Amino acid sequence: MSDAEILVLYYSRHGATAELARQACRGIEAVDGARARLRTVPPVSAESERPVQAIPEQGAPYATLEDLRGCDGLLLGSPTRFGNMAAPLKYFLDGTAGLWAEGALTGKPAGVLTSSSTLHGGQESTLLTMMLPLLHHGMLLTGLPFTDRALTETRSGGSPYGASHYAPPGEAPARLSEHESQLARHLGQRVADIALALKARRALRG
Repeated sequence: MSDAEILVLYYSRHGATAELARQACRGIEAVDGARARLRTVPPVSAESERPVQAIPEQGAPYATLEDLRGCDGLLLGSPTRFGNMAAPLKYFLDGTAGLWAEGALTGKPAGVLTSSSTLHGGQESTLLTMMLPLLHHGMLLTGLPFTDRALTETRSGGSPYGASHYAPPGEAPARLSEHESQLARHLGQRVADIALALKARRALRG
């Protein structure tokens, strides 16, 4: 059986969500038989006639629909924007109707992660609303259980709905606490474990 490929797809403005995504990749890569594919999405502009730069100047490559079609699992990350995901990620997901019609993501596990600059800045509502398009795609949502000690010990980010990060004003946005890093890695591991189990089951069924 081939490796399970987990797509870690995110949008990040100041680096915090990107760091959560990288920690999730570390968790995925810690699972035997799983590998991570890190991808981002371009910013959106009201000047729609302006072509998008094909390759970002730094960071992960831009995602394509083929990245989604070919993955065995998905982690989706965005900073909070008024209690919802950022427009660039929503714009990308709005273009996945063809995959929805094919059922290309049906039955694949998925998890979500987010960051905010205020402790009660809409992290949980962002995580929950990020789940909605994944439910429409028929994906299997994966959260973090309270048996994970980091979830009860964290004094910053962390939620049963997904991994999160709190960057207080004046601090470096991408500086994750140890608990936040652990939870992002654990979420990556959970999605990878489930993806491998489902892939093995499909292989046995032929």
